[in-house]
Amino acid sequence: MGHKISPEDLCKILEDHKNSIRTHKKEGKRANLSGAKLYDADLRYAKLSDDDLSCANITQVKKLSINKLSKVKTLYKAKLDPELIEQVKDKYPHLLEEPKFEE
Repeated sequence: MGHKISPEDLCKILEDHKNSIRTHKKEGKRANLSGAKLYDADLRYAKLSDDDLSCANITQVKKLSINKLSKVKTLYKAKLDPELIEQVKDKYPHLLEEPKFEE
């Protein structure tokens, strides 16, 4: 269940994501970290806008704040550290709900 992403692969995914945002989707591609295991990753400079983190294991991730998480598309079935999951439940409970597919 889930796949471990190396630091090098994560850098590439996030660089592609940044290019997608910067060029309005003409270059790069949006990050999809659904089901990823990001244990011990440093997300200090990561921009997680509209990222799919469903089923991702983002426990013990460094520099991950509620502010960054508030910008993701979904955290449905994601594993979070207890302190962060409580903050999400309190401030952004919709992120924990099953995403609705757009028609």
